[in-house]
Amino acid sequence: MAGRHKSIVAEAILHRAEQLDALDAILPFDRRDQLAALLTDDDVATLKHLASEGMGDNTLRALASDLGYLETWCQLATGSPLPWPAPESLLLKFVAHHLWDPLKHAEDPSHGMPMEVQNGLRSQRLLRADGPHAPETVRRRLTSWSILTRWRGLTGAFDGPALKSALRLAVRASARLRQRKSKKAITGDILAKLLDACAGERRVDLRDRALLLTAFASGGRRRSEVAALRVEDLIDEDPVQADPADPGSPPLPCLSIRVGRTKTTTRDDDERVVLIGRPVLALKGWLEAAGIEGGPVFRRIDQWENIDRRALTPQSVNLILKGRCTQAGLDPTLFSAHGLRSGYLTEAANRGIPLPEAMQQSLHKSVTQAARDYNDAERKHGRAARLVT
Repeated sequence: MAGRHKSIVAEAILHRAEQLDALDAILPFDRRDQLAALLTDDDVATLKHLASEGMGDNTLRALASDLGYLETWCQLATGSPLPWPAPESLLLKFVAHHLWDPLKHAEDPSHGMPMEVQNGLRSQRLLRADGPHAPETVRRRLTSWSILTRWRGLTGAFDGPALKSALRLAVRASARLRQRKSKKAITGDILAKLLDACAGERRVDLRDRALLLTAFASGGRRRSEVAALRVEDLIDEDPVQADPADPGSPPLPCLSIRVGRTKTTTRDDDERVVLIGRPVLALKGWLEAAGIEGGPVFRRIDQWENIDRRALTPQSVNLILKGRCTQAGLDPTLFSAHGLRSGYLTEAANRGIPLPEAMQQSLHKSVTQAARDYNDAERKHGRAARLVT
């Protein structure tokens, strides 16, 4: 009887895995089997419906990841599958398990997430944090939970005063410092070391060089935007002068990139950024060497230098950068792909480029967010910090 039950479960997981194959362009293939084991048939049906409705790829990836986490956490914490809609008590339990006071936990180990729940999540590689979760992560998962509840035609308690109050108090109690997405910015000098690390003529070197130059020079594009870049988004422009003020200066190749949907825009916004000079040559050199005339610009390359038809995943972009950091003699734990974005603004400040001009290329919508990296560099060169030296 037990063998028959295992066989039925295995068949159900295989069926869900086959269903998730339809979302291969959106969900990382290496996580397909894990998600198939974590999600229910209704979950997969909901994700497929959201994909058909045109929800952004990055949003859908986050929803799938968060849903897999929520399903597993609920089973471990309550012994039952995730209910739809979730009662308010379950939402409050989620907050209590993920945002807690480290000092109180040191005195009372039962405070926070129970050890058996932690161990279960770790065994499935769903939990890495040793302390309370980042408030941003908890809020994002609650938002995903709310979105999925609404798309099922149900109403949850996500806007209730009890949850809002619990979140506010828990964030205050957890006292977790905001962590930068990349501990160090990838400024011009760091970028030069990374480019030296891929200075060869192998296909992988050509790809990584073009990837790094394109991501940085186009305003510090997010890793998801780099992974999603397609040949059809590249538009050749007339050459421009190396020095705009000198008509006699040498001409440089130029192209514009249609960015499309980003974290802060939609595809209808038709935002564009410009590449000039060396990044253009590197990008076109890669496309020519790879024989890519359409589809994804940056693709997987196997150990025999065969180029896949599929695009790199956002995670692959991050791993490529960290791998080049290691080759360049840099500590890869200090850098991530987001360092290209913060590094672009930092480098702009170092070179005296006004923030509004830099934001035209980075496409930051929030001056406050852009100014954080820009001003960090500007303060170090200003007089305000030198009143007593």
